[in-house]
Amino acid sequence: MTTPSDRSPAPTRRDAEATRTAILKAARFLLARHAHADITLKAVADRAGVSPPLILKYFGNKDALFARVMSFDTDADDLLEAPLEDLGRHMVRHVLSSQRERGADPLLRIAFAPLHGDHGDVLRANFRAQVTERLATRLTGPDTGLRAELAVAALVGLGVMYGIARGPHLRGTDADEIADRYGPAVQAQLTPGGPPPR
Repeated sequence: MTTPSDRSPAPTRRDAEATRTAILKAARFLLARHAHADITLKAVADRAGVSPPLILKYFGNKDALFARVMSFDTDADDLLEAPLEDLGRHMVRHVLSSQRERGADPLLRIAFAPLHGDHGDVLRANFRAQVTERLATRLTGPDTGLRAELAVAALVGLGVMYGIARGPHLRGTDADEIADRYGPAVQAQLTPGGPPPR
């Protein structure tokens, strides 16, 4: 017979991680659709299927929760996790898999920055530092900052067409085929010696 002291704490930890993930997902969903000032902890809790005090337990307060939601660090880790020579294709697949598996692309939070007043400034600053500037540090050759912004712009456009405009041809095409077609356009910005300026 198993006693309480014999049980592994892992399930509780997994439950806590799942709860945190659900809260963050709910907050991201709401942040993409409403102004920051209009989002209540109750709305986040209802969407996540938890109680408002549980959000306070995990995140402290609304500002701390949304500071975490407005960070792109973890998403950038996944987005940029590939060798530079294969990064364009990887980034395209990442955007598509985020849309298909999670119903949202974390990068698209930047498209809603104008809704959030001063918090939108935080979102923009985080996006620049954690996504485009971080990508630029991986690039070699001239104009690394511009090339990083152009590559990310192509990805955000892909995310908008897939997740917001809901392009039926894009949504109905295999992710590998899209990565084969669109990846080289992104990669052209990442690799020095791309097309010369006109």
